Amino acid sequence: MTPGPKSAPTPSVPTSLDVRSQDGTVTATVTLDPEVFGVQPNIPLMHQVVTAQLAAARSGTQSTKTRAEVSGGGAKPYKQKGTGRARQGSTRAPHFAGGGVALGPKPRSYRQRTPRKMVQQALRGALSDRAGAGQVFVVEGWDFDLPSTKAARAALEALGITGKAMVVLSRGDERAFKSFRNLSEVDIVLSGELAAYDVLCSDSLIFTRQTLPGDSSWAEAVALTLKQAPAGRPVEPEAQVATAEATDDDATDDEAAGAGTAQETALAPGTEEEA
Repeated sequence: MTPGPKSAPTPSVPTSLDVRSQDGTVTATVTLDPEVFGVQPNIPLMHQVVTAQLAAARSGTQSTKTRAEVSGGGAKPYKQKGTGRARQGSTRAPHFAGGGVALGPKPRSYRQRTPRKMVQQALRGALSDRAGAGQVFVVEGWDFDLPSTKAARAALEALGITGKAMVVLSRGDERAFKSFRNLSEVDIVLSGELAAYDVLCSDSLIFTRQTLPGDSSWAEAVALTLKQAPAGRPVEPEAQVATAEATDDDATDDEAAGAGTAQETALAPGTEEEA
């Protein structure tokens, strides 16, 4: 009997976490969303999603030359008969040194189609696994007066974080980004770009109140990150007003033209008034 898909045991996820300041002081408590941090991790699903993400990151630019692309070999190396050797038509055949490559790699896309719900479920499973291990931290915010790698390292030490860590930032945390980017053991990711692979590659996850998944502010930050620019160039408000005025003027002109046409028709020779 073939066993079913393997799943990790359901982690005992805490329902709330302490919110700490940059110096490690507990300032408040935040409730974790059970739909994000309380699901059962599905190992085969996470493996498939991570494999697809790594495959999509491949450039796929490898290329080899076939016998048609290798220079030279246009002339027949020797006559067809009488030499005692096997007949050859070109020295650029794959079995010749310096010849083309048979069935070699060509540029291609390694991208795999992964349904969005699978990607989201894999991310929830990875977050639940880290939360069950007690490796999720929440800070009130990053208050760096100036970008400072020394201050960033001190903040990690105050929070008691060791090993590989991932800091989830919003688009406005420029000073925090510049402070953490020089630390080799820290990865930085935007809240809207968080993926299961990033979570699984890190020992600890550090969120702020704004970037914590499941919070309303996090949903707004994700929506802002994933928002796409319109395909066409937006119309300026002044241009819209001018267009509206032009439309009104055209409508007025059309009404005036229609009234004039009706009046001319009424006063035209052969009408009932002249009769």
